[in-house]
Amino acid sequence: MNNQLAVELKNVTKHYNEIVAVNELNLNIKQGRIFGLLGPNGSGKSTTLKMLMGLVQPTSGSVNVLGIDVQKNPIEVKRLVGYVPESPNIYEFLTGIEYLDFIGDIYGMQADEKKQRITEYLKALQLEGREGDMINSYSDGMKKKISLISAFLHKPKLLILDEPLNALDPRSARIVKNFLAELKMQGVTTIMSTHVLEIAQALCDEIAIMYQGNLLALGNMQELQEKASLPSSGLEDIFLKLTGTEDLKAVVEELIK
Repeated sequence: MNNQLAVELKNVTKHYNEIVAVNELNLNIKQGRIFGLLGPNGSGKSTTLKMLMGLVQPTSGSVNVLGIDVQKNPIEVKRLVGYVPESPNIYEFLTGIEYLDFIGDIYGMQADEKKQRITEYLKALQLEGREGDMINSYSDGMKKKISLISAFLHKPKLLILDEPLNALDPRSARIVKNFLAELKMQGVTTIMSTHVLEIAQALCDEIAIMYQGNLLALGNMQELQEKASLPSSGLEDIFLKLTGTEDLKAVVEELIK
């Protein structure tokens, strides 16, 4: 097992005016793992992922990605990382192939290698025949596929994926899940945020649960079960108990009145 760190967060805090989005977060993620970052809306997940990319600056603390200080060298981090935000901002006035060509050029890929990889990804995710269409004519699922391809294209050492399977059809979601598992075998680290807890339970080697900017729990499934005192439960029950939202019966009863 590779014990080198892909990510190291030390005492990381992020304030948005009076709001504490992330509070004194300490987190180490080893290379070659699939790591799940979970939490309710507003828990600090997306802010944390953006700090890893250098898109948001921490108010205090240090962020290291693949041994690089993100605040000092954000460009180098971006060269080594593939990033898919929850709502991708794609240049919709380009065609799919133009956008992927553009992304490949940004990463300095050789023309032959770029063309080969784009062709393979388009075929795998069933976008063949639509690559010449304008992106603004794509469905949400097609836009997500283009965003994923752009993250995978340059063979990054670390993938940061915010809700990566949202809007994907079952076949494409399965391909992406299997691909992430294959990349793990090659030593690539994936950090993914998702609200689909079954996906996190099936894919992730280790899971962090955030709540109101704080790290509530960290570990593999067995360790999380022990922390929640739910020895045979799935991740959904663990998540609901640890975030204090497990008593949903009263909510449902109010809805049906």
